Amino acid sequence: MKGAGKILIVDDSQESLKLISEILAAEGYDVRAADSGELALAAVPVSPPELILLDKRMPGMGGAEVCRMLKSRAESRDIPVIFLSASFDFEDRLESLESGAADFINKAFR
Repeated sequence: MKGAGKILIVDDSQESLKLISEILAAEGYDVRAADSGELALAAVPVSPPELILLDKRMPGMGGAEVCRMLKSRAESRDIPVIFLSASFDFEDRLESLESGAADFINKAFR
């Protein structure tokens, strides 16, 4: 499945970045990783992905803030954002979706 699409993964956990990147790359996706919201915001205009997988809870700029900023910019407002989070809290899910995310998936995967 060559050329399946470009995905940006944003997570402060190096273990999560590595695991998700390996899974998606094995399926043929062009995967880039960012370990902070600030880095993700800088990377998107340079090489816009087709999908952003975003961690909800990160030090500094949290996922909801990153998503709101992405959705406020013309070059990134149409890029779907899916939150990946270890949180099962309803308020976290609600805030994520209200910030403009397309979906919220719990990190209960191996």
